[in-house]
Amino acid sequence: MENEELKPSGSAENKMGTMPVMKLIINMSLPMMFSMFVMALYNIVDSIFVAKINEDALTAVSLAFPVQNLMISFAVGTGVGVNSLLSRRLGQGNQEDVNKTAMNAVFLALCNFAVFFIAGLTLVKPYLISQRVSGEIVAYGEEYLHVVLFLSFATFLGITFDRLLQSTGHTIYTMYSQLSGAVFNVIFDPLLIFGIGPFPKMGIRGAALATVLGQILGLCVSVFFNVTKNREIQFKLKNLLPELRIVAEIYKVGVPSILLSSITSITTYFLNIILSAFSSTAIAVYGVYFKLNSFIFMPVFGLNNGMVPIIAYNYGARNRKRITATIRNGLFLAMGIMLFGMALFELFPAQLLGLFDASPAMLAIGVPAIRIIACSFLGAALGITFSSVFQAFGSAVYSMIATFVRQIVALLPAAYLLSLSGNVNAIWWSYLIAEVVSIIACIFFMHRIYKEKIEPLSA
Repeated sequence: MENEELKPSGSAENKMGTMPVMKLIINMSLPMMFSMFVMALYNIVDSIFVAKINEDALTAVSLAFPVQNLMISFAVGTGVGVNSLLSRRLGQGNQEDVNKTAMNAVFLALCNFAVFFIAGLTLVKPYLISQRVSGEIVAYGEEYLHVVLFLSFATFLGITFDRLLQSTGHTIYTMYSQLSGAVFNVIFDPLLIFGIGPFPKMGIRGAALATVLGQILGLCVSVFFNVTKNREIQFKLKNLLPELRIVAEIYKVGVPSILLSSITSITTYFLNIILSAFSSTAIAVYGVYFKLNSFIFMPVFGLNNGMVPIIAYNYGARNRKRITATIRNGLFLAMGIMLFGMALFELFPAQLLGLFDASPAMLAIGVPAIRIIACSFLGAALGITFSSVFQAFGSAVYSMIATFVRQIVALLPAAYLLSLSGNVNAIWWSYLIAEVVSIIACIFFMHRIYKEKIEPLSA
């Protein structure tokens, strides 16, 4: 693919403006791909060990997923806005706004934490009961979500400080922060769940606590590297006070991204309700599928998050060649990852489900589910890549619209109509229907972006 060195005039001070494009994408994305992979590891390790308690506990963790995804949506969505603004200001050489953007991002992370802390106090039980599950599953879900929500400051601040490193090109350090948290989680999950050695037997609460403590450790590592290695940002407490202009710029890109990611939580919530009409096992299968697909999707998200500051920087520097080269190479890499994931899911569905101590009932539902949904992976690669392009150009609303059409207009209605057949496995075909609709929308918006923002730039 594109490996040539494409340089914008007057932008030799930063690798995003000078390094060969394919090398730059790999340099920026590999640590982020690893970080996103590790984020997936947090949840999947919990589920693997929780499955050894019983299937009700596994179902409870599946029901908790929309809430956890909603937290990550707010954290990452805000981070996308920070990424886009901070990278553009770096490209423009505006140091004052770089510093203010960084500290305003920390303030917004604390605000997000406050919202979810209050939700943990008031909304957990009604949320679980609304999904028509048994009292045992509700009890497990309460234990898990209370810990996750009450200590969610680590999620919001950790992602924020990682994003500051990413925005300035120091992506290698996000790998260290994520890895430290993941290693902690993997070690302490069985210790706290089953009470091994001197540790108390805490069951599903132990799984949640191991995850949160791992996130706190990752946050501490990320803060350390920001303070000691991130020379592009001067961290000053006075900039912690929110500045409306900065916050508005962040959320101009961030809000659509938040809404975009939050739609997945909404979709999962309603699909859980549809699946509950068949069995709690169907809900558990759906939750397990999400854990498994995160191993494929999270690295692709990491790859495309690495593209955002590259495109944004070169848009600020008005270099069309580097922008188009980044898009082409990014799409090529995303397709490759998704093709690998598709092959894995088609060939080894039973073995993957076996990681979660799947019962015969789970296998009967899960094997066809995984194989059917995997057929949509290549289309998803295109959608994810184009969404990152929209975000980099400050047009994340296009991503929101495409995702809304995919999930709300196509996926949910198709799933409901297919569920009327009485065959739970028919529901999974809704994913292919939705992906076709999403591809059409993304291509339409990409054409507009190219004509309006890329084509007018200097060659």
